[in-house]
Amino acid sequence: MLRGLYTAWTGMVNEQKRMDVLSNNMANATTVGFKLDKSTSQAFDQVLGIKIRDGSEAYHNQAIGHLSLGVKIGETYTDHAQGSIRGTGGTYDCALSGSGFFTIKVTTASGEEKTRYTRDGRFTLTKEGKLVDADGNAVQGKSGDIYIPTDSKSVTISPQGLITADGETIDSLQITDFEDYRYLKKFGNTMFEPVEGANSFDASAQVIQGYTEQSNVNVVKEMVDMITVTRAYEANQKVIRSYDTMIQSAANDIGRVQ
Repeated sequence: MLRGLYTAWTGMVNEQKRMDVLSNNMANATTVGFKLDKSTSQAFDQVLGIKIRDGSEAYHNQAIGHLSLGVKIGETYTDHAQGSIRGTGGTYDCALSGSGFFTIKVTTASGEEKTRYTRDGRFTLTKEGKLVDADGNAVQGKSGDIYIPTDSKSVTISPQGLITADGETIDSLQITDFEDYRYLKKFGNTMFEPVEGANSFDASAQVIQGYTEQSNVNVVKEMVDMITVTRAYEANQKVIRSYDTMIQSAANDIGRVQ
């Protein structure tokens, strides 16, 4: 097998995976609370190249240096940079300014309850008065599920997350932050769940009522990166075509028996 064919193939696979990441970012450019993903490329471990014994070296193998066998995705990670804040006028819509996440209680398909975290603050009330997110999951306060009287005339949420209905204190939003975001696993488009080793603490982020945080995707930059990836993919295609032409010439012309 010609090593160049394999190297070009790894390049195409790598660019395809990078394109998948960019496409997902573009698809969620208008998703509230979405954090874009990024990827890095990494060369395969180098191997020692050996010159097969021939007459020039007295029929002994000789090391000729180290060779790279291609490229692969080194790491895919989430960029947690702050997104823009947009006003909605919704009483229960909330945005976070600074580091931290809203705490959400999620019931999985198997009936198991899990605690997850999000920057998507599109909150509403159920008919029972429970504060829930856009998917109907319970928003968590310091005391657990948050219930607000549905007949309240005035509901305010302070920058510290304190919820007051008609002058009566209801609860405080549980805003959680983590020492290292690398210990957060993404679920869906806007949810995160801590993995083993994650250390949490009460966040100092400010709550802004009547606003939501938009996606932190820069559409123009993502489009430029997509063009770059496309050009790299095409370059690897040309390498494979060149090898194909050489192999065809070797088989049909040079190797032809006269």
